[in-house]
Amino acid sequence: MTTINRPSDSASDQAPRVDPATVSLSGYEIDQLYGPGTVPTTSPDDPSTPHERIGLPGIFPFTRGVHETMYRSRLWTMRQFAGFGSADDTNQRFKYLLENAKGVNTGLSTAFDLPTLMGRDSDDPLSLGEVGRCGVAIDTIEDMHRLYADIPIDEVTVSQTINGPAAVIWAMYIAMAKQRDIDVAKLGGTLQNDILKEFHSQNEFIYPPEASVKLVVDTIEYATKHLPRWNSVSISGYHIREAGSSATQELAFTLRDGMEYVEACIARGLDVDAFAPRLSFFFNAHNEFFEEICKLRAARRIWATAMRERYGAKNDRSLLMRTHVQTAGCSLTEQQPLNNIVRVAYQAMAGVLGGCQSLHTDSMDETLGLPTETSVRVALRTQQILAHETGVHRTVDPLGGSWYVEALTDQMQADADAIIGQIDGMGGVVEGIHKGYFRRSIAEASYRFGQEMEAGDRYIVGVNAFTEGNDEQQVDILQIPHEVETNQCERLDAFKQQRDDDGVQSALDAIRTAARADENVMDSLVEGALANCTLGEMVQAMADVYGRYTGGPEW
Repeated sequence: MTTINRPSDSASDQAPRVDPATVSLSGYEIDQLYGPGTVPTTSPDDPSTPHERIGLPGIFPFTRGVHETMYRSRLWTMRQFAGFGSADDTNQRFKYLLENAKGVNTGLSTAFDLPTLMGRDSDDPLSLGEVGRCGVAIDTIEDMHRLYADIPIDEVTVSQTINGPAAVIWAMYIAMAKQRDIDVAKLGGTLQNDILKEFHSQNEFIYPPEASVKLVVDTIEYATKHLPRWNSVSISGYHIREAGSSATQELAFTLRDGMEYVEACIARGLDVDAFAPRLSFFFNAHNEFFEEICKLRAARRIWATAMRERYGAKNDRSLLMRTHVQTAGCSLTEQQPLNNIVRVAYQAMAGVLGGCQSLHTDSMDETLGLPTETSVRVALRTQQILAHETGVHRTVDPLGGSWYVEALTDQMQADADAIIGQIDGMGGVVEGIHKGYFRRSIAEASYRFGQEMEAGDRYIVGVNAFTEGNDEQQVDILQIPHEVETNQCERLDAFKQQRDDDGVQSALDAIRTAARADENVMDSLVEGALANCTLGEMVQAMADVYGRYTGGPEW
C-alpha cells in the first residue's frame, strides 16, 4: 500500500539532503502517483471508512467544509489587516478598505503597535521609538472612539489582533460602544486573545501562563453572557508557523491550545455548548499548496471529533472549526518584492480551497515596512479576482476525493493526533510551556528548513535562485513620522489632566480586588475604561496581583 512517509520529529546537526521534487516543505515524502490503494480503509486507531472520514460539507466530521453550500451561497469574508500611526490615521485606512470593498463580505481587522501589544502606554519609557510604528497606538477610551469614528460597529464585524492585554483592549471597545449607546449584544467581531501561542512563538505575553489562561476564560465567559455574536478567542496557528514550525506542528499545537481553553472553561463550570460555538481559529497559508489545503481539512476533522468525543458537545455548532486564514508573511522576500504578489495569490487560493471562512492577503511590501495604500489595494484585488474571476466558489471542496489530497489529509491528521497525545502526556499545554517543549520543537523545524535553504535544496525565487544584479527593487515605503509619537504622548497627557484622579484610583483598586478574589475581571475592566483608566494602568493593576512573566526554558 502506498503511504506518505512521516517527517522526522527532530533536527540533527547534519540534516540529510532533501530532494524538493519528492519531499514537501514539512518533510513528507510524496509518491509519484496516488490511486485507490493509497487511502487505507481502516486502521486500529481509526475504524472509520474513507467515505466516513471525508463525509459531506456541513456534516460531521466537516472534512469538506463547515457549511453545506460554502461559497456558493456566501463568499469568504475579505478581512484585511490594518493599523498604523494614530487612531485617526487608521480610521482613514479602515474607511478606504470599506469603500474599496464595495460592501462585499468585508470586515475590519485591527493591527496595534508594539507598546499596545505589550500593554504599555505611549508615554512609558519602554515605548520610546515604537509608538505607531507597526500598528495603531491605543492608550485610552478616547483613542478607541477616534479609531472607529463614523464606522457602524454594530453592522461591521471588527477583529482585534491583541493577546497579552486583550481583556483590557476589549473592555475599552465595549465601553466605547456603551458610550455610543450601542447595544453590546449587537457587536460582532473577533478578539484574537490566544495567549498560549504567545508563549510558543510571538512572546507578547505579560502574565504567567496560568493567570493568562484565566483571563482568556474570563473573556469567553463574559462574551457567552453578554456578547453572543462575538468570537472571544481566535486560536492561532499563524504565529507558530511564522516562527518556523512545520504545517503539521502548526496544526497540532493550535488544536491542542484550543483544547486547553475548552478544558479551562469546563473547569470554570461553563457548559461546553454555551461557549464552544463562538470559538474560532486562525491558520497560516504557506507555499506548499497541497499541505495547506490538507491541513485545514484535517483540522476540521480533528476538532469536530475532539469536541464530540473528548468534551461531550451535543450542539453541532460546537463541533465547527470556523477559521480565518492569512497568507504567510514569513514567505515574503525583500528581494524582488513584486514576486510577493504571486506568492500571496497562490497562498490565498490554498486557503480558499481549504475552506476558510475569512481571508487576509498580505501586501507585497510588508518585508520592507507597513504597506502603502497601493499595495493594500493590490492585496484586496487579489482576493476579489480569486472570488469573482476564477470560479473557485462554484462547487464545494473541489479537491475532495483526490487520492493524493485524501492520503495527505489522513497522514497529517494521524501525525497531529500523535503530537496532541505527546502534549497530553506532559500534562497539557501549560506544562509543555514550562518544559520548553513548544519553543524547542519550533526551533528544530526552523533550523531544518534553514539548512535545506542554505544547501540549495529549497529554492526561494529571487533569494537563492533566479537572482538578478539588482534584486532590491525600489517600492514606495510607508514612513511613520516621529510626530506621531510626540502627538500621541501629548494627547495622552491632556487626557490624564482632564480626568477624575480619585475615580481612576477607585476603578484600579476594583480591578485588583477582582483579580485577588479570582473573580472574572471583565466587569471591573469595562468600568475602568469608563472611568478613563489607561491601558497601561489597567494592565499594571492586574500585574500587581498576577506578576509579570519573563519567559520559560528554551531547551
